[in-house]
Amino acid sequence: MAISISIVLLLLVLAVIFLRNGGLKLSHAVVCALLGFYLASTSMAPTIQEGIAATANVVGSLRP
Repeated sequence: MAISISIVLLLLVLAVIFLRNGGLKLSHAVVCALLGFYLASTSMAPTIQEGIAATANVVGSLRP
């Protein structure tokens, strides 16, 4: 749960930065958000979630 919230906050911050700099139009952000909602309701959602969790575990286990 904490990883999902962190990813959502990171993506939100990036979207706001892109919107303010003119690199991302509001219509593009809406389309990306809708795509995320539709992907969450497909059969691919568990696979995507497992991939993100595995990536987070790998990054979390790295020691600088």
